[in-house]
Amino acid sequence: MPISIDNIDFALQQHDPLRHPVHKATRRAAVAAILKQTDGHTEALFILRAPRDGDPWSGQMAFPGGHIETFDASSRDAAIRETQEEIGLDLRAHGRYLGALDEIKANPRGRNIDMVVSPHVFVLENADVSFEPNYEVAEVLWGSLNDMYHGHSVTETQFSMQNEVQTFPGYDVGGQVVWGLTMRMVDHVFNLIDPEWVSRYD
Repeated sequence: MPISIDNIDFALQQHDPLRHPVHKATRRAAVAAILKQTDGHTEALFILRAPRDGDPWSGQMAFPGGHIETFDASSRDAAIRETQEEIGLDLRAHGRYLGALDEIKANPRGRNIDMVVSPHVFVLENADVSFEPNYEVAEVLWGSLNDMYHGHSVTETQFSMQNEVQTFPGYDVGGQVVWGLTMRMVDHVFNLIDPEWVSRYD
């Protein structure tokens, strides 16, 4: 199955996203998976989070996004707002909304957090946009979904938790590793367009 914007769009139109129940103490967040089509590849935008004390995802690769605030009309609006705040990209002006992925319960390594993350998928329709990362973002990188899907960029990363170093699978993007929560979102896209897809890192 080709990894194309059209195939991802079609799969999302047929998909009824999973929603997790939330409680009073549940923290909610939203992220934007932003795609663009290049010659022979569909690419996704990732941010390298700047090192920050208190951030459980400090220094890791992620989709742009953040907490849903009370003034956000929806999780989709939160993803759009956070994207503009983090990298200066106005998705209302330069993007087209494709749909939502399943919500994911976040469980950062070594932290006990009750958080539900809502991923939303957009396609970038203006290739000439520039990015203005804020203090939360160290770098903006594009990664090939085709390479991930076919296993060409499969790699691994190590994470220290409770004084023990553990190894986790991921995808290489510009010398950084997409793993954990963000990797699960990417893999969900692959399973939507190809239910028989099997990861190359199992």
